[in-house]
Amino acid sequence: MCTPNRTRLRRTPPIVACIILLATTLGGCAGGDFGRTRNNAVTDDMHRWVGVEATGSVGKKSSEFQLTDLERQLRDQAYPLIEPPHSRPLWKSVFGDYKPIESPWRQNVVFDRTAYGKLLIDEPHRSHSSRYAVLMDDVRNDILRFEVFYGTAMRVAELDRKRAASLKLVTGVQPNERGDANARMDENALIIQWVEQCLQRRVSSYKWALERLVIHAPDNIAASADMLINELGSQANAAAGTIVPVRPGMALRVGG
Repeated sequence: MCTPNRTRLRRTPPIVACIILLATTLGGCAGGDFGRTRNNAVTDDMHRWVGVEATGSVGKKSSEFQLTDLERQLRDQAYPLIEPPHSRPLWKSVFGDYKPIESPWRQNVVFDRTAYGKLLIDEPHRSHSSRYAVLMDDVRNDILRFEVFYGTAMRVAELDRKRAASLKLVTGVQPNERGDANARMDENALIIQWVEQCLQRRVSSYKWALERLVIHAPDNIAASADMLINELGSQANAAAGTIVPVRPGMALRVGG
């Protein structure tokens, strides 16, 4: 009869088991796959605050109307474009850094076009070419996101024009209904302008980052990165003010 190997039967120390359990629990609930916001933090109207912030920042009241599917989609698609561009360390992708953002019409909002480039250069990378790759991926993603957002924005703006026309024809419209309808149209218009302005900011940030990369680590791939940034800039310039007119005093000047 064989004697059992006591080493194999030795139990995992309780403290080690607790650490393993804690790590597993944190890994499962801290963030979603590929840096997406975890499911328990996602709601249908999680980006409703975008419209509230846009109108509130210019001294207007937000609408009490429920969001339509397209209006909700507009806000969902706007958030990745108004969020400042930055290269995310792995721990940020896991634990997330979602938070509301102040609109560019807030007087205390300061735009730093160097922030993205400094993060890109300072963060550890396997090689200098990977920094160019991150920059180009970020620009490509913005191009794709804006194309989708622009399509949604045109549909929302068209429906708002019909809403404005209906207000003159529908009988018995209550003052609060008229106020909420006008407030919602203001919200939608300001969100579109917010994205257009932030797109100009992103182009400015990407250009600064590319210029510094060329100084720190020159590479022929810089020409391809420059073409992508110019493409994004062309989209931003072509779209500016075409969906909804820019209101006096609300245009954002991007310096440098």
